[in-house]
Amino acid sequence: MKKFLVALLSLMMVLSLTACSGGKSDNESSGGESSESEKTAYSFKVWCADNIVDLTKSQLEAFAAEHADEYDLTFTVEAVGEGDAATSMITDVEAGADVFCFAQDQLARLVQSNALAKPGQKAAETIKSDNDSGAVLAASFSGELYAYPLTSDNGYFMYYDKTVVSEDHLDDLTAVLADCVAAGKFFSFNGTSAWYNAAFFFGTGCVSEWEMNGTDIVNYTDTYNTDAGLVAIKGLSELVTSSAYNDSASAADFNSNSAVVVTGTWDYTTAVEALGDNLGVTDLPSFTVDGTAYHMGSFGGNKLVGVKPQTDATKGAIASQIALWLTNEANQLQRFQEVAWGPSNKVAASSSEVASNPALAAFAMQNDYAVPQGQYPGQWWDIGGAIGSATLALGANPSDDDLKGVLQSYADSLSALLTVDPAEARKWTVIGSVLGTSWDTDFEMTEDPANTWSAELELHAGEEFKVRRGANWDFNLGSDGPGGANFTVDEDGTYVVTLVMDSDDAWESGTVTVEKK
Repeated sequence: MKKFLVALLSLMMVLSLTACSGGKSDNESSGGESSESEKTAYSFKVWCADNIVDLTKSQLEAFAAEHADEYDLTFTVEAVGEGDAATSMITDVEAGADVFCFAQDQLARLVQSNALAKPGQKAAETIKSDNDSGAVLAASFSGELYAYPLTSDNGYFMYYDKTVVSEDHLDDLTAVLADCVAAGKFFSFNGTSAWYNAAFFFGTGCVSEWEMNGTDIVNYTDTYNTDAGLVAIKGLSELVTSSAYNDSASAADFNSNSAVVVTGTWDYTTAVEALGDNLGVTDLPSFTVDGTAYHMGSFGGNKLVGVKPQTDATKGAIASQIALWLTNEANQLQRFQEVAWGPSNKVAASSSEVASNPALAAFAMQNDYAVPQGQYPGQWWDIGGAIGSATLALGANPSDDDLKGVLQSYADSLSALLTVDPAEARKWTVIGSVLGTSWDTDFEMTEDPANTWSAELELHAGEEFKVRRGANWDFNLGSDGPGGANFTVDEDGTYVVTLVMDSDDAWESGTVTVEKK
């Protein structure tokens, strides 16, 4: 009989351990200076956006050179976007990056999955003194600092071709669309994305605000399904049903017959390369419904750098130094110079070259209409994105009743998040490279007796799997705890995977066993 036992701690205990393990960070070395013969080799995996991979490599090489007398450092830099990093990390924290960039709305998921080591005291002091207050807030969860601010530029605005769109039309969505149609050009806007189509709802004063306990929904306030929401979806309908509409948000669309692209600072270089002197950059336009104009809103936020908890205290300290290095004044300024990312560092942001950048100037203009991006449940992005898809499917000139139906469907889907059938809310599954699948199929575990779930599976040597709740990655259990490494099968056989929770509401504590029959 072969048995693997994993003790899972409560979330508070996990976070406490994380805090303790991060004790030797910043510049606090675990020992004195090493001689050449005593230097220890450390390797780090780093994740960042594709367009800064080369730059990040060069910055890390500079860091290694500066610390060459202390350590022998090597780096593997991989392209993992800020929007994907959290999902990749919580799927398998052990296999994830040691240092990684991520979007601020992913912070809660990473904290709950024990994927972030809190900065030590000295690092925290540096972060708070060097960065703008909004960025520091974005890097904090429940009043505790968990990450290192990288940018203050995560939002969207309008790039346009000055040979197509008249300057007099820039604040009028209808006029901009007419210019595009007349020129046989496209208006690129990702209307089937909740992040982008929120621009119309925020423009009419709608809100979607969520109270989260980690990744669990406590409550929410959402006013999309209201009279103001009906106005917003009418504006959205005008755009997505126009013959000029292109459901995309990439400056590369300028090379594919688009005259307008709604995207962010990360696309500035691509836009310049495509249009050169013909490029215009400004805030989003207003849309008009029943004679009243509403300026389009947007989300606003930050990119952050996270550090994975380490069992080796010295490696953890070096990882903290790396995160501080990548986010310091000089490297934020260099990142701005090469890819036009807006600095969160106060000194870098106040430089004349940053202030004169057209994309960051447009971001600042649009920021007056932006809503800070807080914590949202993962399901919201799919539910909100469906508004755009359903509106597009209605075609031109939909009736108010049809549009109200889209909003009601959206509201019903949100309500279902809090009124899930008790059996569904307590569903646990096994997922992995098992039974001929590749991390794309959930195998349901049966609850019997209460608070004990099990599944009998035919497994093969080398296969890997995890246990997760609710058929999503918001909370998953690995071989060494929440968000931990995959369970690995040593030999072929029939196995019983069992999860025993300590109590009805103690979801983050309990025991997982994997037993070969």
